[in-house]
Amino acid sequence: MFMTASSIFWARFILSTLVVWRVTHLLAAEDGPWEMIAGMRSAIGNSVFGRLMDCFGCLSIWVSIPFAFVVSRRIQDDLLIWLALSAAAFLLERATAQPLIIEKSVEATEGEPDHVLR
Repeated sequence: MFMTASSIFWARFILSTLVVWRVTHLLAAEDGPWEMIAGMRSAIGNSVFGRLMDCFGCLSIWVSIPFAFVVSRRIQDDLLIWLALSAAAFLLERATAQPLIIEKSVEATEGEPDHVLR
């Protein structure tokens, strides 16, 4: 099967996006095998690296760096591909994350205005 340069680029981009999402999700949201990631997160605590691991978007920026070099074939494309991989992983995270459900905590009594500033 003959693959063009364009199809090779897109194959690398899609695979790299999936890997960036997977590694970032593992580090930011999972305990990992044998709770190794959770232990690492506890060990680094509230340091700069600890706060970095709490933010999927921030972490995906750093995880995507080596994959930009895998996808890119021209040095002038590295920055764009780096940010595109991070953005694609972030969009995947948003698309697959559990929805945030906000419920009213207190029922409004009769005669009270039904708004947030009570």
